Amino acid sequence: MQGISPRQQQILVLARQAGSVTVDDLALRFDVTPQTIRKDLNELCDARLLARTHGGAMLSSGVENLTYEARRHMAAEEKVVIGRHAASLIPDNCSLFMNIGTTTEEVARALVHHEGLLVITNNIHVATILMQRPKIEVILAGGVLRKSDGGIVGEAAVDFISQFKVDHAVIGASAIDEDGAMLDFDYREVRAAKAIMHNARNVMLVADAMKFTRTAPVRIGHLPDIDIFVTDRAPPEPVVALCRDSGVRLEIANAAAHEDASMEAAE
Repeated sequence: MQGISPRQQQILVLARQAGSVTVDDLALRFDVTPQTIRKDLNELCDARLLARTHGGAMLSSGVENLTYEARRHMAAEEKVVIGRHAASLIPDNCSLFMNIGTTTEEVARALVHHEGLLVITNNIHVATILMQRPKIEVILAGGVLRKSDGGIVGEAAVDFISQFKVDHAVIGASAIDEDGAMLDFDYREVRAAKAIMHNARNVMLVADAMKFTRTAPVRIGHLPDIDIFVTDRAPPEPVVALCRDSGVRLEIANAAAHEDASMEAAE
């Protein structure tokens, strides 16, 4: 790769593997000062290879997604909080779609004590999480299994999803633009997500705040296409205004509130 140093190339490799890097970890790994690492990160960000985050940087690829393991560990705590909040908005005795994504998987984990659910999913991990629950029926879509993350995609999956009309849908996205575009990387996954949105009476988007700093090439839809948006921090003002003007219910998940609720339930 031209124009960047060997150390910067190694930083990029680490970012691709883990999804993000921190100044302190990189300074320790390469035995250089934090100032040197900040200069490296600034140059990589200027080249649009990385995007700055608090205390470090994250991969800023607009054409290639992170690995499943990297996505699973990024904003992991925030996704748990989002999952619990989203699950609290889903009633017992209803039908719902759940699509591919590490955040939707956290919603599934938070749904395990619900009763009377019919869950249709093209996410093997969601099916695995819920299949042991006696009061939750799981239907797994057929299609091409994407081995990288356990997602089921392709025409067969879209056709299968289109047979249903459900009460709720829980979807994720890889990136959200300030104009409200919801974006992803695989057009096959996007087709399945569009079918899910089209065949649900209420659509809930679950996405952590890092999605506002990323980009991706394939459009899932636009924020006015959904009913509820659950995230962990207030979005950029243009997104907040769009939700308000479009009647989208914006829900900011609060870790403390869910911890208090969990303690009360335990008591």
